[in-house]
Amino acid sequence: MDKLTSMVVFTKVAKAGSFAAAAKEIGLSRAMATKHVMQLENSLGVRLLNRTTRHLSLTEVGVVYLERCLQILDDIEETELAVTRLQTEPRGVLKVTATPFFGAYHLAPAIAAYTETYPDVGVELILQAGYVDLVEEGFDLAIQLDELRDSSLIARRLGSSHRIVCGAPSYFRKHGTPEIPEDLKRHNCLVNSSLPPRDQWQFNESDGSKPTVVKVTGTMESNAADALRIAAIHGLGLVLLPTYMVGQDIRKGRLQAVLTDHVPASLEIHAVYPHRKHLSAKVRTFVDFLHARFQPTPYWEDWTEVQEAGTSMPAPV
Repeated sequence: MDKLTSMVVFTKVAKAGSFAAAAKEIGLSRAMATKHVMQLENSLGVRLLNRTTRHLSLTEVGVVYLERCLQILDDIEETELAVTRLQTEPRGVLKVTATPFFGAYHLAPAIAAYTETYPDVGVELILQAGYVDLVEEGFDLAIQLDELRDSSLIARRLGSSHRIVCGAPSYFRKHGTPEIPEDLKRHNCLVNSSLPPRDQWQFNESDGSKPTVVKVTGTMESNAADALRIAAIHGLGLVLLPTYMVGQDIRKGRLQAVLTDHVPASLEIHAVYPHRKHLSAKVRTFVDFLHARFQPTPYWEDWTEVQEAGTSMPAPV
């Protein structure tokens, strides 16, 4: 029997969890689908699937073989696309994941601009926090902030985002402006409970001396950074947030940055995607598009021009 066809049948059965469902999808009889998988098992000398009358599951070897089969089938598909010149013509659905704020405020506008250039590409954008298994969940790529967690993925740096302390002008009029990090102990600091240690803010000194760590307290904490940003805009207290979240608020005058001579570590922003010998055109062009859009200095850092110029900030809107 054709081993390539058998591999296709095996992947369909593994994904569907059923011989009958897989056979129907690819237009084979259930008996023929079963025969294909059995032929693979016989040629390999291993059991790929555990079968009962009511349940079908992959063996440990089956999980590894499925991953390799999917890779091989993807490579074959990409090769065929290259032969027919489709490899240079991005098309299909691009499945992307990102954190909620970055995805909504920065990735969504980028997607709108990208699809104007590549109208044959549709984008499925899933916004979620925390670790995402790209292969397991079927994503083409993820936009990841801060440190890279999975060394098996390919990563391309798109830019960075400074972290800054800021608050509403109304807050500073009432409570004064901190001049050094230790002054934060006397201010109402809004704490992000999702970032341990949540009550400690670290600052890197410009002279290269040991970082300063300040224990902060406040009347509000949240696991959603955007909630803290909105509370700060309304004058509740100070926040330590990345510029991709607050840069526009500072530029509009809703927030004002302080302690700019004491800089917390920056966030690195990467596009990450599974390791593949032939990167699909839709992924390649989308990553190139984002890189060009966020380089050399991301637009969310434009607030520095306003503040360094010493001009008055516009009234909040």
